[in-house]
Amino acid sequence: MTFQLRLLLAAFFFVASTGAHSADRIRIAAQKTGTLAWELDVIKTHGLDRKADLELETTELASTEAGKIALKGGAADLILSDWLWVARERGLGGTLTFHPYSSTVGAVMVPAASPIQGLADLKGRKLAVAGGPIDKSWLLLQALARRSGLDLKKDATLIYGTPPLLTQKAIQGEQDATLTFWNFCAELEGKGFRRAVAMDEVMKHLGARGAISIVGYVFDEAWAAKNRGAVDRFLAMTQEAKKILANSDAEWQRLAPRIGTTDAATLAIYRKRYLEGIPQRTAAEEATDAAALYLVLAEIGGADLVGPAKALDPATFYRPNRGE
Repeated sequence: MTFQLRLLLAAFFFVASTGAHSADRIRIAAQKTGTLAWELDVIKTHGLDRKADLELETTELASTEAGKIALKGGAADLILSDWLWVARERGLGGTLTFHPYSSTVGAVMVPAASPIQGLADLKGRKLAVAGGPIDKSWLLLQALARRSGLDLKKDATLIYGTPPLLTQKAIQGEQDATLTFWNFCAELEGKGFRRAVAMDEVMKHLGARGAISIVGYVFDEAWAAKNRGAVDRFLAMTQEAKKILANSDAEWQRLAPRIGTTDAATLAIYRKRYLEGIPQRTAAEEATDAAALYLVLAEIGGADLVGPAKALDPATFYRPNRGE
């Protein structure tokens, strides 16, 4: 056998052996305009998926409900959703589990010159609510109001609608106050609005000891058990993406078109609120607070909201191998 032939055979077997390995695949359904799409962009741009030996297959969807359908239908392995939905699914016999993603929550937004300074000032006002009658923030706001004798369903004029629509109506001055999701709050802040009632403070008044992540990564526990290494590497990888977003001005400038703003002040607000929401506590600490809030939500929303379970299933929160 000639020397050249031996080299060719060696190269062939090297390529064959390296090609035999395939990275672990995770199928993700992400809302096209959501923060997870920003992070996935960062991950791809900086090659964090390759470093984690992961193949991310991403499907961008128009709504969070579409993500739930994809996950339950087997078309996705992982989505972003809230622990309350996970708890309800578990109460109905499902095996979904949750890991904290962000503690950034919405607020009741009002124009800068509004006389509304707090919860009590919503009495007699026109209040717009994003997410519908059983939105979690809306239920928690009602629960805190009731403790001071205020029934917002009776004492305020209510409007329900989609966040983009209510944002436009707020800018046009068609309502006195708007309870909406955090990214739409950021947009309104950029238009000169301010926070009259912050939902993170509402949750603390209702029993949370710290910042609690309402939104998190959601996946099936059986799938996670079979792919535990991949899941834990994915969670560690997303932390690296968050560090990049925490420390890089250039990254936010690059993401501005995806975020949907060219205004520097508004982009700075998005960044500030996003960074505030990066989880700083263990999943166990967050689960304790979630259990307390679950009781409040169960009381005001009943089985229609939380399902048949009277208390939060401890297995609602996923525990990575690093011991959280």
